[in-house]
Amino acid sequence: MKAVQYRSVGAAPEVVEIPDPEPGPGQVVVQVTAAGLCHSDLTLMNLTAERLRFPLPLTLGHEGVGTVAALGAGTTGVRIGDSVAVYGPWGCGLCAACAAGRENYCPHTRRLGIGSPGLGAPGALAQYLLVDDVRHLVPFDGLDPVAAVSLTDAGLTPYHAVKWALPALVPGSTAVVIGVGGLGHVAIQLLRALTPARVVALDVSEDKLALAGEVGAHEALVSDESAPAAIRARTGGLGAEAVFDFVGVEATGRIAVASAAAQARVLNVGLGGGAMRMGFMLVPPGMSAYAPYWGTRGDLIEVIALARAGALSVRTETYTLDGAPLAYERLRAGKVTGRAVVLPNC
Repeated sequence: MKAVQYRSVGAAPEVVEIPDPEPGPGQVVVQVTAAGLCHSDLTLMNLTAERLRFPLPLTLGHEGVGTVAALGAGTTGVRIGDSVAVYGPWGCGLCAACAAGRENYCPHTRRLGIGSPGLGAPGALAQYLLVDDVRHLVPFDGLDPVAAVSLTDAGLTPYHAVKWALPALVPGSTAVVIGVGGLGHVAIQLLRALTPARVVALDVSEDKLALAGEVGAHEALVSDESAPAAIRARTGGLGAEAVFDFVGVEATGRIAVASAAAQARVLNVGLGGGAMRMGFMLVPPGMSAYAPYWGTRGDLIEVIALARAGALSVRTETYTLDGAPLAYERLRAGKVTGRAVVLPNC
């Protein structure tokens, strides 16, 4: 089969031919209908050899949906032809976190060498994907694969973040979304669907500021050092009750803290590598900071339900498998609006 692999440190991803996967006991092979590209992939490909925690080559892609193509011995719960989404954060399946569906917070993955698809295990940028356990599949029937594949990360991650901030987002509150990219433009929709908060979006791109308005932001501002003062001016000097940083660099971390109200909830979701200073008199009194990772299996089921209800719409541009390296180039250059989606079997 054809696959897109990251094959050597610092090199661009390549389209290669590799053997079709064969399912072992309890495993499932999914024929991939659509796979999403993410800035996390670029972060992975920017790591030095010393920081990589898994061997290369690696088939990329941690957002995937498709149909069940083959079952290993003893596999139950799905049938050939079922439409499924792949839940990406794979854990040990045995600890308290995994038992509660929070495999995204499994504490044993590194010790046991468990990788998620595209982030250590072979990913979805291939014609077929080997899924280790049926618990990592969620029914996906009734949704357009291209439009909805990125719910598995670009929907799941902001949903998990927004759920943590919900207690602060009461009537009259303000939520700030920094970065209107693949995750940020979905976060705006989630905030509008789930809360009564006023949503203010920040970005440096005029196109993405326009997108913010199209998907429901009440206001869109340029993301620079003047943004916190503008937010405070719009909140009677108080600041925002929740701030979501989907960029995660030093500059956006400063904007996030400077925009926050007392007792605000500030979330560093982006993988930009920046640090947020914490401490007495460095942040607003009572401010809570959270660095969420992906989401739970239950969260994914809820996100898919929201999409079925018409509450979410992911902006996409599509590519063939051979076009995936170009899609990564466009993503790195900031030219992708919404999410780049690859169709491996077209």
